[in-house]
Amino acid sequence: MKIVFLGTPQIACGFLSKLYADGYKMAGVISQPDKAQGRGLCLKCPPVKTEALKLNIPIFQPDSDEAIRELISSLKPDLCIAIAYGRFLKKDILKIPKLGFLNIHFSLLPKYRGAAPVQRVLINGEEKTGVTSFWIEEKMDSGPIFSSIEVPILLQDDALSLFKKLSQAGINLLSHCLIEIKKGNIVKLPQIGTPSFAPKIESKDSWLDFKNEASVVYNKIRGLVCGPKARFNSLVGGKKITVQIIKASLERVSSEKKINISEGHIVSIERGKGFYIQCTDSAVFIRQVQPEGKKLMNAADFINGARFKAGDKIATEK
Repeated sequence: MKIVFLGTPQIACGFLSKLYADGYKMAGVISQPDKAQGRGLCLKCPPVKTEALKLNIPIFQPDSDEAIRELISSLKPDLCIAIAYGRFLKKDILKIPKLGFLNIHFSLLPKYRGAAPVQRVLINGEEKTGVTSFWIEEKMDSGPIFSSIEVPILLQDDALSLFKKLSQAGINLLSHCLIEIKKGNIVKLPQIGTPSFAPKIESKDSWLDFKNEASVVYNKIRGLVCGPKARFNSLVGGKKITVQIIKASLERVSSEKKINISEGHIVSIERGKGFYIQCTDSAVFIRQVQPEGKKLMNAADFINGARFKAGDKIATEK
């Protein structure tokens, strides 16, 4: 079985490495073109390209639908596997491989179709998610399902830890699917249930509102740790700055430290650890932050440097 792999970011590299390790015949790898990054606008290649070069697999970076169409036609694959490729594939391209295009999506389809399923399940406070292998059709994430694996979401999970768990589950699922395909078992089950959607996270989605329950604030923080980070504005030394929250947790404030304050105020400060910020029902414990123009720092160090104390209002209006 001849395979063409399509992928771009780091999360797709583990899938490619597993295919290579399992001895599948790789006709080629397709990734997005190199992009200019940084102040010097130096070209940087995508992680999948780096991985393909390391594995000595032919790598291609077509920049148009026509180029993709011609390339896949010339490679004559039996199966294409797309993992976070980052480009919409048109109907005529999807028809080229004999078996079609197989994709691993990081949700239990038809729930959370779209670009940000991992972030959205956390923001919405879901307690389970999973990975789904499905056959790509022209409509986004709507094709028939091959198989799926359910993955529990722990309260302490954030987007980074959940991506790792789902990536490993997805690699295992893909291996299972390919074994079945080699046996001639081509499974195509219709998606059942009402679809929900997970649109791309924009910067405007990252602002925190402490006039919400603590769980709502915490869920947004942990859902956005991979970016754009959850943030709020704070008045420091008479200047309004943006503070990104990197790490937080839901912890009960000890009764002797509770004070009667409103949302967006500091409840208490834990020396060397962080601080509690009040929400409508309780507080969220902030552990690590990145103030505007600064490096990552312990939240308690930020509080000390900004000379905040318990009872002070730390979050201002946008």
